[in-house]
Amino acid sequence: MRDAMNGSRMKSQLLVLPLWLALIVFVVVPLAFIVVVSVFRYEDFTVVPAMTFENYASVFSANLTLVLYLSMLKFTLITWVLTAFIGFWIAYFLAFHVRNRLIGIGLFLACTVPFWTSNVIRMISWLPLLGKQGLINSALMQLGLIDHPLQFLLFSDLAVVVSYVHLFTIFMIVPIYNSMNRIDRALFEAATDAGLSRLQTVLFMVVPLCKNGIILGSIFVVTLVMGDFYVVKVMSGGGSASAVSAMADDISTLLFPHAAASAVVLLVLLTLVVAAIMRFVDVRAELAERR
Repeated sequence: MRDAMNGSRMKSQLLVLPLWLALIVFVVVPLAFIVVVSVFRYEDFTVVPAMTFENYASVFSANLTLVLYLSMLKFTLITWVLTAFIGFWIAYFLAFHVRNRLIGIGLFLACTVPFWTSNVIRMISWLPLLGKQGLINSALMQLGLIDHPLQFLLFSDLAVVVSYVHLFTIFMIVPIYNSMNRIDRALFEAATDAGLSRLQTVLFMVVPLCKNGIILGSIFVVTLVMGDFYVVKVMSGGGSASAVSAMADDISTLLFPHAAASAVVLLVLLTLVVAAIMRFVDVRAELAERR
């Protein structure tokens, strides 16, 4: 009996061995390398191996660091609120208002069509819409609603948020839709018999039951926004920046130790944010339910 258990345990370990090797090679080793480089010194365009915390001191002492992180958190919060609101109601419509399940699946797959193109193309597609001579300004001027093109539509924080919502709402729709599909439809009849209105049913029944999907989608959106720099750089016209864009500037000027220190700080912050979000969801239970 004991030999059979030992054999079964060994087989299980062998099955997860490739996963462990992949995690070590592609996650642990690169992160360890970044941490090591973050304590190196940069002198005369050369990275000098040395144990120093000057890079971290520079990151924490610079006033620009606080500004960049506040800007990044601002974009993250706004994008999270909008994607959660839009993603929830799209998922709600697909899950409960489309009677034909085949049509619902087709509409759900239609939401993924934009992913057939790259993020860069989808982001740049907003330029002819939001520009001074773009479709929105042209339409408003032809309707006589404005006399001059609106300046804040493009190369502004609004353009950054619009691009983020366009790019990342799908990451909120998918987990919420999956959670809603597991809700027993008989509960709606029970809610109606209990005298709940449709809005009360959504707030007091649907939202709590798809909490895990909302939180998982939030993790996706938060990590994607906090790890992005290209959208901020292009859509703001250089008027806004984030901590990641500062790292990109450091790398372009070969300041690898300083960029590595900034990356470690951002990684710690992002880990704390995700850990705080994960306190509200049991991922193991969520995965077990899907099985």
